[in-house]
Amino acid sequence: MKNKVSKASKRRLMIFGTLSFFMIGYFLYCLGYYIFNIRGLENSEKDLVNQLNTLKGNEQNLQVEIEKLKDPDYLARYARENYLYSKTGEYIIKMEPKAATTTISKISSINYKIIASITGGVILLTIIIINTKKKKAR
Repeated sequence: MKNKVSKASKRRLMIFGTLSFFMIGYFLYCLGYYIFNIRGLENSEKDLVNQLNTLKGNEQNLQVEIEKLKDPDYLARYARENYLYSKTGEYIIKMEPKAATTTISKISSINYKIIASITGGVILLTIIIINTKKKKAR
């Protein structure tokens, strides 16, 4: 014996089924959005805590520097080293450090070019030798 489902029941099931499907989808979307948002806020909190710790360390260093600058001998030496002040009778000779990195990069680029040209020449020579042996064998 078949159970007959009325048209009204089918219609009601379609309406409420569709409505519940969209509601479940919306709730899942909101859940995913909030989880993603919470993860982003946790990451930014970690970054801000790290930044706060760095700033606290900098603050301690600056406090030490302030205490050192209160000493007149340290202040005079600091001014001579950083701002090129001199005592009476002293001459200041400023020497610029040489740029060693540029010479190293030039040398490495020259070495790279030499190695590349030697490798290319060896490959070309090998191809020529193989082709001439094949022609002689025919």
